[in-house]
Amino acid sequence: MKPQPNEYAPYFERYIGLVSEDDIVAAMERQTQETAAVLASIGEEKSAFRYAPEKWSIKQVVGHVTDAERVFSYRLLCIARGESQSLPGFDENDYMRGSNFDDLPFAEIVDGLAAVRRATLSLLRGLSDEAWTRIGVANQNKTSARAIAYTLLGHERHHLRVLRERYGVS
Repeated sequence: MKPQPNEYAPYFERYIGLVSEDDIVAAMERQTQETAAVLASIGEEKSAFRYAPEKWSIKQVVGHVTDAERVFSYRLLCIARGESQSLPGFDENDYMRGSNFDDLPFAEIVDGLAAVRRATLSLLRGLSDEAWTRIGVANQNKTSARAIAYTLLGHERHHLRVLRERYGVS
């Protein structure tokens, strides 16, 4: 069941609003296959492409999606298990400055995303009904485990759309 607006910060509506499915695990499984097919169409040379000088390369976009999934999955785990401490935020631009995605082979970055998604799916499949609806605090905002899962799906959809529209990936 889709999270209610009181389960997440308004900022995340931009991602959650991209998700219409109720079965989030099945949707993420399908997305995993769709993303793999899209990324398989990108060669090493194309992966270095930036549509503007100050924008991230395709490698960096995929690396960012991976970083975000790691961070959000950790938050989801903590909240699902009943963590009462506030979880830290993360600034994607700071994380990008600290990364070396452009120095890595694209295939390695793609494999990393697939591995992280497998781990996320394993986590989601093991959640109890109660755990999905637990509320915690991340980046000083209340959020449910369920809202984080929907954010993950929508976040990847958003970036795949950006790859298609701005980077010419088909």
